[in-house]
Amino acid sequence: MTQSKQSRVAVVTGAGPGLGASLARRFAKEYAVAINARSADSVRTLANEIRAAGGVALEVPCDIGDRAQVEAAFRTIRDRLGPPEVLLYNAGSGVWGTVTEITPEQFESSWRVNAFGAFVCAAECARGMLSRGRGVMLFTGATAGVKAGPKSVAFGPAKFAMRGLAQSLARDLGPKGIHVAWINIDGSIDVPGRTTTLAKEDRLDPAAIAETYWHLAHQDRSAWTMEMEVRPFKEKF
Repeated sequence: MTQSKQSRVAVVTGAGPGLGASLARRFAKEYAVAINARSADSVRTLANEIRAAGGVALEVPCDIGDRAQVEAAFRTIRDRLGPPEVLLYNAGSGVWGTVTEITPEQFESSWRVNAFGAFVCAAECARGMLSRGRGVMLFTGATAGVKAGPKSVAFGPAKFAMRGLAQSLARDLGPKGIHVAWINIDGSIDVPGRTTTLAKEDRLDPAAIAETYWHLAHQDRSAWTMEMEVRPFKEKF
């Protein structure tokens, strides 16, 4: 089942096998979910899993850094599911290196995925949310958006830009009933199939992070959170 204009709609971008998939599964319990990633195969597999569990899911694969593709994806979402009430902007990628190692093309690509795509998605959602006087936009950040390391010359500025976007949106849209928050993922996420030397207890459980997003999305407006950090209990900070 992919069509349902009776349900509330949540959009999940960057629905990879870690946090993105966990966000889609969690919100699919009470929302119709539109699932985005660059790979059509990966979003189809996740959407089929959600539908098999009785949920409503729509695949919208596209390059989140391409404005035309994003705008087309949101037209499909509105036509098939309805206007989004929740935007979970989890898309994010970047290459690591110093200023003498990163190319201008790599810098721009990181900015497009982390910042430009976030702006376009927010713009696609804002008008409908404003007309209803409610909505939620949650942006997945990273420690590099607070403290950029020597090899974060591309990723850090892109996440700083996303954080600035979220702050501006919160100040503009918050008084109009739309909750905007930025979440600093301070640590390594436990992604199925990813090779790592870290012990499981040293990694963030994506399902646990998704519960935090769920809480943020449903906070009472008298006590909204604008920025939050999540990290494993053993992470140094």
